[in-house]
Amino acid sequence: MLSLSAAEWQAIGVTLKLCLYSTLILLVIATPLAWWLAQRRTKVRIIVQALVALPLVLPPTVLGFYLLLVLGPRGAIGSTLESIGLTHLAFSFTGILVASVIYSLPFAVQPLQEAFRQLGQRPTEVAAMLGAGPIDRFITVILPLTRGGFIIAATLSFAHTLGEFGVILMLGGSIPGETQVLSVLIYDHVESLNYAAAHRLSLLMLAFSFLTLFVVYSVNRRFEVSKL
Repeated sequence: MLSLSAAEWQAIGVTLKLCLYSTLILLVIATPLAWWLAQRRTKVRIIVQALVALPLVLPPTVLGFYLLLVLGPRGAIGSTLESIGLTHLAFSFTGILVASVIYSLPFAVQPLQEAFRQLGQRPTEVAAMLGAGPIDRFITVILPLTRGGFIIAATLSFAHTLGEFGVILMLGGSIPGETQVLSVLIYDHVESLNYAAAHRLSLLMLAFSFLTLFVVYSVNRRFEVSKL
């Protein structure tokens, strides 16, 4: 069994908290957004789709830099918060949570969008004809038929948040117990030439990454078989 220091356990706690909160928020945001993208065929949809997918190609440090400008004490949001007696979001857990939600958004939206696209409109139309309301249709029809997409979206969002580095370091720095996540702590270990500790944590993340991909491919295979 791997022996971890108190600082490493603390970083694991911050990381898991960030991953859990990000995943829950992403599912709430991504569900209606993915549904809208799956149903619409307008020029606005293309623009929204491009904005959602932007973190896939944008360097994390670029996103982190602009979020630092906006959420910091001199930014539009940060200065507004300070003007009403609150604190800015740079170098805080709330700040890296906002960054994680933005950076991992495509990993939640795209699996759900594809699941909704494959579902089509026929099941919801039939449910509506039988008198089911919007909430009832979502709970009894859409959610059961697209649960594979929700599982993949949640798994990918959680795993992607776990591996975030550049955007977290730019906006949150490396504050123990606040913004120091596992990926940043590994970087700190390498900077201090503590390769044994860096290897130990990297091995944990490697194992989790493999497990994540195994779950995603298993879920995909299960639902592909069920459609045959």
